[in-house]
This record gives sequence, structure tokens and C-alpha cells, in this order.
Amino acid sequence: MMGGSGGSAAGTGGAGAAAGAGARSGAGAGGSGAGQAGSGGAGGAPSSGAGGRGEGGRGGMSGGDGGATGGTGNTAGCTRELLQTTLDAYFTALAAHDKSPLPLADTVKFTENGATMELGSAGLWKTAGAVKYEQTALDTEKCMTASHAVVPDGTMDIPLALRLRLVNGKLTEIEHIAIHQGDYSVASNTSAMISADMTVHWDDPVPEDQRNSYDELTKWMDKYYRAFPQGVCNTASGCKRLENGGGSFDCASGAGCMAGDPTGTPKLTPRLILADAERGIGVGFTMFTGGYTDMHMFKMYGGKVYAVHAILGSAGSSGWD
Repeated sequence: MMGGSGGSAAGTGGAGAAAGAGARSGAGAGGSGAGQAGSGGAGGAPSSGAGGRGEGGRGGMSGGDGGATGGTGNTAGCTRELLQTTLDAYFTALAAHDKSPLPLADTVKFTENGATMELGSAGLWKTAGAVKYEQTALDTEKCMTASHAVVPDGTMDIPLALRLRLVNGKLTEIEHIAIHQGDYSVASNTSAMISADMTVHWDDPVPEDQRNSYDELTKWMDKYYRAFPQGVCNTASGCKRLENGGGSFDCASGAGCMAGDPTGTPKLTPRLILADAERGIGVGFTMFTGGYTDMHMFKMYGGKVYAVHAILGSAGSSGWD
């Protein structure tokens, strides 16, 4: 594991989040765990347009054939609007402890920290409050969302990694990594997750002339895992990593960038890699060293990585391997 007391590469917070149907705001969200609110990476993403996500509206959730599969298959009809409205509806349903409004497939699978659970009646579905913050990749190639969020678990705000998969407009896969005290060696800091977005601007669209391609984003994440910790390449000088919001380590601390593509047995095997070229976000999933199910997220534009953030929780398996 890299740098400081703990592990993976992590980074900075994210975009405006919504509680219920309204626009989500990080303001006033209490931080759990110890430590100071970390600062974001260097400079922050160049924003296109004024404020907000700069994307299409968020009309009501549509069904239709917004389908896609996790690896190959037809992704026709999977749009950014469909993914975002489904995500918003999910957070609203989670806070209400009521799954009934969601477009669920008959075969939907739900895991939390690697354990398969009954959707709607177990895990955070019993205790969650309204989401206070989220930063999200919308991957229309695989028709999935991947979010780092701050969600109340009873009276304490906790880091939450959330993945949703849609097939033909229905939710087929739902994955939580919910971090509680003692789940990881670095203390969580939800305030740092929120405040970091003031410089990283996770959900802001990257201007087209500075965007890295979908393929470039996924290849960066793949090398990061397979060559770890010698696959941490092209980081900006002020890039910071957070681990469950804690740490605020330099991205390059304890790491390097090997030449070429990794060969041989991977140090970490990526289970799934997603990307959102419009926002400049790449996301990876693996079982991290030490027995942690992991979702890494990074912000990249102009060929440089400006923030890396990981949410890791103790688990015997991911539940998806």
C-alpha cells in the first residue's frame, strides 16, 4: 500500500449532490472520522459553461430500451440523462427506505461490502438518510453509474461507493461499499470528500479540446491496478489522493510510473473499469491488498491526473468476482 498510514491511491471529493429531487449540496454535511478537511488537487477541472454539470436536463426517469450490459452487448438507448435520473431516484428511494419506485429487474442483485443482501430491507436500506454529496461517472458504454457519496447512516455521515447497472431501462446490479468506523486503516473524513470538490470539480464537463478519450481513461486505470504501485502515471504536481476521505496524500507518494504496459501476473486484478469522457473521470474496482473491496476514481484532463480517490471497505470478497 502507498504512502502514509494505509493504502491505496485516493484523491479528492466530488460534485454537487442532491437530497431527494432537488439539487444536492455539500454544504453543512458533517464529516465522520478524524482529520482535517483535505484540499483538492491542483487547479481543478476547467469548466465548460457556467456552473453545474453543464449537461442535459434531468427529466423524470424514463424506461424504454435504455439497455446495456456490463462488458459487451447492445448499449443503444443508454443515455447520460437516463443514468443520472436513475441515480437521483435511487438516492431518493434509499433515504425513504422504499425500493418500490425504482425500475428493478426481476433478477436484480444487491451487495453491500461484498455480501449479497435483500434489496430494500438490509444494510443501508434500513438506516440511510438523504445523500449530502456525490461525485459520479456516467458510463453509457456499459450503462453503469459509479459514485462516491456522503450518506448519513443513522446519525453519522459515512463514505459510500455506489455502482448501478441498467439493462433495458431496468436496474440489474446494485453495489454498495459503505464505510464504518474501523473498516479501514485510514480514518474516514467525509468533510474532506465534500470540500475537495471546490478545486477538483469532479462532475464539471471537461472542454472538448482537453478531454481524454474513453480508451485513455480505462487504460490509465488498468495500468494503475496491474502495475501497482508502479502504474501511477501522468499525475499533476498538486494531485492529491484520499482514502475514504482521509489522508490527503500526494498522488505520487510511494509510487512510480513504469514504462510500457504491465506484463506478467498483475499486482491487483481489475474486476471492472468504467469511464466518463465528458467529465474526465475513470473508475476501477478490485479486491485491494489486505482484504478490501475497492472503488477507485480519478479526474483526468489534458493528459494529466489531478485527483485520485478510493473508497475501500473490509470484505472477504467483492461479491461480484
